[in-house]
Amino acid sequence: MTEKQPSVGSVALKYGFIFALIGVIFSLILMVAGLAENRWISSVGYLILIAGIVVAMKNYKAENNGFMSYGQGLGIGSIVSAVFGFLSGLFTWLYVEFVDTEYMARVMEKQRVQMLEQGMSDEQIDSAMAIAENFQGPLTMILGATVVTLIIGFLLSLVLSAIMKNARPEFE
Repeated sequence: MTEKQPSVGSVALKYGFIFALIGVIFSLILMVAGLAENRWISSVGYLILIAGIVVAMKNYKAENNGFMSYGQGLGIGSIVSAVFGFLSGLFTWLYVEFVDTEYMARVMEKQRVQMLEQGMSDEQIDSAMAIAENFQGPLTMILGATVVTLIIGFLLSLVLSAIMKNARPEFE
């Protein structure tokens, strides 16, 4: 008699959406408060992602009699990360496109000042700014956030899955 295992996808999607919502609220607070450019504060978003992956893995194990293989853990972490990245990218694009249309201009100006302080020439700065402007469209913002978060989440999942795995015995 075999028991039905819970779906990796359904558990991961559920917690991906929940923690992406938490991440979006956190990002909104940072953007409104003008703290989104602070790397230390904004890196807390990755702690939210880690928490989402861990909670999803724990929930999967709870639904699966305490068992989760390494591969199932990688799948859960990757799906949570992809959902988190997609919704974060979508939120960022919607925010800068419709809510605070001057946000990107302020960020670009701060970057220009930083480049001047680093001693870059006007030509180098203009070239860097032209490249950065190419990444401000909806597709690049959403896809970029999804891919980057997926890569980071996959790397985190490599470690978290190894720690949290509990393989089902082969002969039970």
